[in-house]
Amino acid sequence: MPEGGLSFDSSDIENVLSLNPRINKYAALKPTALTKQDKYNWKRNQDKNCTSCNLENNFDDVKHTTLSERAALKEASRCLKCADAPCQKSCPTQIDIKSFITSISNKNYYGAAKMIFSDNPLGLSCGMVCPTSDLCAGGCNLEATEEGAINISGLQQFATEVFQKMGVKQVRPPQTIDDRGSKIALIGCGPASLSCATYLARLGYKNITIFEKQDFTGGLSSSEIPQFRLPYKAVQFEIDLVRDLGVNIVTGISLGKDITIKNLMSDGYDAIFIGIGLPDPKRNTVFNGLTTEMGYYASKDFLPLVAKSSKQGLCGCKRPLPSFSGRVAVLGAGDTAMDCATSALRCGASKVFIIFRKGFSNIHAVPEEVQLAFEEKCEFMPFLSPKNIEVKDGKIVCIYFCRTEQNENGEWSEDPDQLVKLKVNYIISAFGSTLSDPEILQALEPLDLNTRNLPKINSQTMETSVQGVYCGGDFAGFSETTVESVNDGKTAAWYMHKYLMEKMGNNNVPITPQLPKFYTCIDDVDISVDICNIHFENPFGLASAPPTTSSSMIRRAFQAGWGFAVTKTFGLDKDLVTNVSPRIIRGTTSRHVYGPEQGSFLNIELISEKREEYWCKSIAELKKDFPEKVLIASIMCSYSKEDWENLSTKAEKAGADALELNLSCPHGMGESGMGLACGQDPILVEQITKWVKANVKIPVFIKLTPNITDILTIAKAADRGGADGVTAINTVSGLMEIQGNGTPWPHVGSGKRTTYGGMSGNAVRPLGLRAVSSISKACPRLAVLGSGGIDSSDTAYQYFCCGASAVQKFNLTQLISDAEILGSRLQQWNLLESNIRISEYRKCHRELLPFFEKKIILLFAATLMA
Repeated sequence: MPEGGLSFDSSDIENVLSLNPRINKYAALKPTALTKQDKYNWKRNQDKNCTSCNLENNFDDVKHTTLSERAALKEASRCLKCADAPCQKSCPTQIDIKSFITSISNKNYYGAAKMIFSDNPLGLSCGMVCPTSDLCAGGCNLEATEEGAINISGLQQFATEVFQKMGVKQVRPPQTIDDRGSKIALIGCGPASLSCATYLARLGYKNITIFEKQDFTGGLSSSEIPQFRLPYKAVQFEIDLVRDLGVNIVTGISLGKDITIKNLMSDGYDAIFIGIGLPDPKRNTVFNGLTTEMGYYASKDFLPLVAKSSKQGLCGCKRPLPSFSGRVAVLGAGDTAMDCATSALRCGASKVFIIFRKGFSNIHAVPEEVQLAFEEKCEFMPFLSPKNIEVKDGKIVCIYFCRTEQNENGEWSEDPDQLVKLKVNYIISAFGSTLSDPEILQALEPLDLNTRNLPKINSQTMETSVQGVYCGGDFAGFSETTVESVNDGKTAAWYMHKYLMEKMGNNNVPITPQLPKFYTCIDDVDISVDICNIHFENPFGLASAPPTTSSSMIRRAFQAGWGFAVTKTFGLDKDLVTNVSPRIIRGTTSRHVYGPEQGSFLNIELISEKREEYWCKSIAELKKDFPEKVLIASIMCSYSKEDWENLSTKAEKAGADALELNLSCPHGMGESGMGLACGQDPILVEQITKWVKANVKIPVFIKLTPNITDILTIAKAADRGGADGVTAINTVSGLMEIQGNGTPWPHVGSGKRTTYGGMSGNAVRPLGLRAVSSISKACPRLAVLGSGGIDSSDTAYQYFCCGASAVQKFNLTQLISDAEILGSRLQQWNLLESNIRISEYRKCHRELLPFFEKKIILLFAATLMA
């Protein structure tokens, strides 16, 4: 290549650009030995070796599920929002998972947290420690895809941690009865009791006391689950939420030593819940006589020692971390064994062996915990059963095992001829827990116990053999995880409430449980707006589109919480159309993305096929059933004064709150002299507006088309005609895709035939924002209903900042089912008073719009969307 010349950069710039992509003339060549040597210069993952990880005193979060905001938004966008979601059915507490994920994808973090805490008062803890691979994520329909199941636990943790940072307290729902008068005791301050107390408090009970034997609260979540999996501040946050409801927690009171079931009954407690867990470890006789000084720990001894040393605030004084200066053997294959193994590494163990009787396919621990132990280079030793411990100079030096085998009948046996000797310095046994303390067993009288010293219970109601006494968690004998314990408390709370009501003579408690949801002062924010003297309970509505095709669809929208709806556009019977082959397709603006989170859609659909009589009757019925909702009739005619007067009169008499004149449908109707044929001519728009305004007394909105050089010319024409407002914008006329063989998509028949359609979705939002902002500035008298690419509260807020009084949505309803619309970035919630009204706030600062509003975080309270 010749050097010099004007087409070449200087040498210093060439050095900067040296890493830019270049087309190589020849195949690349580099010796393997050199590549092996150089890879360590940039290798980011760990190299393969047998050296244990240096994790001593390192209790940082190690969960792979933990997500940043960027990762959470991306992960949430993958969710399919399945109609019959298996994830929700697999969750013990029945959290509406698809809806809280939808809220996250909309940056509605409070809405997501509200859904989670409504069904699971310990939603943060469960988001951190739930074995989701065996529960919700195990049923995810994306499990078989390349990306795998949705990271549900990570998303749950993210949403609840964002709420934690807001510093908002839980309050009793406003419909809660002031005080039901019953006196309730809960024994043990673990997940089951905390859940039970929360729901009882939400139901209106005020005299609730939790008795806890330790000086700290939280149960096993505090004392046994390691800090690097479940931080103590997360547990304390959830306990604070319980205290917010007025629940009294008393520490240092234990069952047996201080209280008994009989004593509580005699002290006037109307109902009792027992959630004490299983406090005693199961022990193998091989370990009889071994002590902590020798190097032996049971999991029930070891994990609390680690917790008290690593969890700041758990106990009054800082305790030293157990010090392991050698090799550690952990016996067991459950979740607790994995916690013991990974905690031993943080206590200084040079090597940790996880030893268990059966094979890898029989490991009881969940995959998440096994994977963590594997990554931290714990050694797994299957098919071994302990037989003898060798002790020298008062210290454990080795342990002997027999090989175990399984016969054809599935029975396990030990082979004494196959012996294994393992040199270790410490042993931690994790064989599970039981209840054997005679003092506690006596304190449980008069409960009937089974052979395992656990109460005989009704598994449907969690009630014991004694009426009014309930239990849950490990103590109930069914639950094995935190989330199952939470659900036990939730179940017991309802049936305890039912028992107490019937005890007081109230036999009208519903058969189907009706537990109150999570509630905060955020939910008290009034988001109603007044537009053209019409009161909207919230500014979110459905646009005239396929989601409002029938009155039954609008009914479901109102039931779900939408503030208003615009009917599917209808005309006179003489202009009745037939949608021969309506099409709605995904856009290609997001390239090769399929499924949820599409950037655009294209529809080729005409106005309603239903007669004017149908719509007039539907309007009357809907207004009768939902008088507080706003129903806008969308109508269309050709350029005929008689037609417009005729149809607008019928719609007004039917009871419509307002009219929307569709002068902007971009396809199919213009050929008949309607829609776009009228809406692109300012003279026709002005005249049609005058006809209708002179004929009706209700507000009239003109739906504007973006398919024009300057939308302001049409908006000003509507203003001159006397319109009360405009809707901006309708869909953008476009041709979505031409395939590689020249065939358009969508197409009709075998020929390459198609027509232009209306594009909607996020791709048209910049056009909508531009239209709303310019119209609001140029025509301040007009109320503006914003429309176009509104897929979240975040994007709706952008329209409000540009001058929209309310917003209409279409494309969003194709992607989600029922999700709450709330404001984003609520960390600054404390800047606002709880009773602020958005409409009033806008009036006070109208001269500073839109800049000032962008800087102030407004709040949109819970509004369920269809």
